Amino acid sequence: MAHYAIIDHNNIVTQVFVGKDENDPLPPEYSSWEQYYCPPNAKACLRTSYNTVENKHKNGGIPFRKNYAGIGYTYDWQRDAFIPPKPVETYILDEETCNWKPQE
Repeated sequence: MAHYAIIDHNNIVTQVFVGKDENDPLPPEYSSWEQYYCPPNAKACLRTSYNTVENKHKNGGIPFRKNYAGIGYTYDWQRDAFIPPKPVETYILDEETCNWKPQE
């Protein structure tokens, strides 16, 4: 079981869902499940890890894309990270976790 996030043209997550595992056989006309699930009106469909929070894997595995995607999160292409909405205007982004924290 794998999780996927649909990204709109503003790099905002509009949907998160469970889909086929990356090792399941693909229809021959697709190169990945991300490509298969990407609707025509979206910018992208990307895998997301249910077990990744603040750049840590809950089960000791390798973290993936910093955070599990949520609706309203932003996908940052340079950081390869899902970033939650900023909760308070004065918060700053923690580059390690790609989550927001109060200024010190």
